[in-house]
Amino acid sequence: MDFLGNCTDLSQFDDAGIEAIYASHVFEHLDYQAELLEALAECHRVLRAGGELMVSVPNFGVLCQLFAAEGITEIQRFRIMRPVFGGQTDEFDYHKVGLIEEFLVNYLRRAGFTNWRRVEEFSLFNDGSSLRLGEYLVSLNMIATK
Repeated sequence: MDFLGNCTDLSQFDDAGIEAIYASHVFEHLDYQAELLEALAECHRVLRAGGELMVSVPNFGVLCQLFAAEGITEIQRFRIMRPVFGGQTDEFDYHKVGLIEEFLVNYLRRAGFTNWRRVEEFSLFNDGSSLRLGEYLVSLNMIATK
């Protein structure tokens, strides 16, 4: 970790001074009323032209489908519930928003991004972007370009 701070306030960074931002399982911890848009707008502000924001969040749609699937056990449902509401291991480990591609794209657009694409995984290292429950990828991974 090179910098510590709140993702809704990136004032420690200059406008258009960053080439790439990687945020794996961060934005679901923000409220959907204001914080999520503030954080994405800050990312847009600090990225240089052509800079990329790599976002990974739990895919609420996939998690809902898995949760409602016939034939799964109570233990499996509990494992599916955790990425929806967070691990709740401390005061910060709670999720405040469920995102699907349509919702995330809408927030990216409102934050100023005009280009985005969905990717299967980032494959940079073993993190939440590769999170699977059984055979199902439960992370929504997108790259937004300024």
